Amino acid sequence: MTSRVTDRERRPEPDPARMVAEARRAFFTMFGVLCAVWAVQVVNWVDDYRLTLDFGIRAQQPDRLPDVLAAPFLHVNWQHLEGNSGPLFVFGFLAAYRGVKKFAGLTLLVALTSGAAVWLFERDSVVTVGASGVIYGYFGYVVLRGLIDRNLIDSLIGLVMGASFAYILTTAVPGTPGVSWLAHLGGLVGGLAGAWLFRDRGRSAATAGGGSAAPALPAQPAGPAPAGDGSRAALLKELDDLGL
Repeated sequence: MTSRVTDRERRPEPDPARMVAEARRAFFTMFGVLCAVWAVQVVNWVDDYRLTLDFGIRAQQPDRLPDVLAAPFLHVNWQHLEGNSGPLFVFGFLAAYRGVKKFAGLTLLVALTSGAAVWLFERDSVVTVGASGVIYGYFGYVVLRGLIDRNLIDSLIGLVMGASFAYILTTAVPGTPGVSWLAHLGGLVGGLAGAWLFRDRGRSAATAGGGSAAPALPAQPAGPAPAGDGSRAALLKELDDLGL
């Protein structure tokens, strides 16, 4: 005997308390990251930006390869840091509020892909620093995550962020003087890949329709389900949980 289980029945209900707790952790995580970046900037400024020269990415130099992890914390001046701080906090928070552990893995991934693009393809006479490659990684992750996870709220956030900040993609292609388009492009690719690598596997397994993953429920009579009722109820439930 076969059983029919709807996506609504398979999918775990969102827990508002857990969502609030994750958002709080994401906020304080990004606050801590910004404090660390600004503290490094103070030390760098006092030392006449020696850290930028010593730990920035220099292409094709094997001894400078570990600097791909240090470069996102370094900036060339205060204006550079100020320009990155707002987007870093906003996109970092949106990337982190679904889980700080997952966010840590994403950050490592986009730092590596952004830095690797610079280390492999940039001119060896250039020193590259800044958090913008990581920001582009967060941007790509936030835009794509909801579609892969089939999460309505995340999809709406990705749509709004993508439409509002699509202009930043113009600096992920060659042509902007003084801007490392390679770092931006590498970070963006890492973020898009991260949306797949760090997808919500529990949700994917629950909605895959694989039979064995679904709980045994009493058989239901065959027949068409009311169109749109399940998706509309899910939408109203998620919006209500978020206080909207």
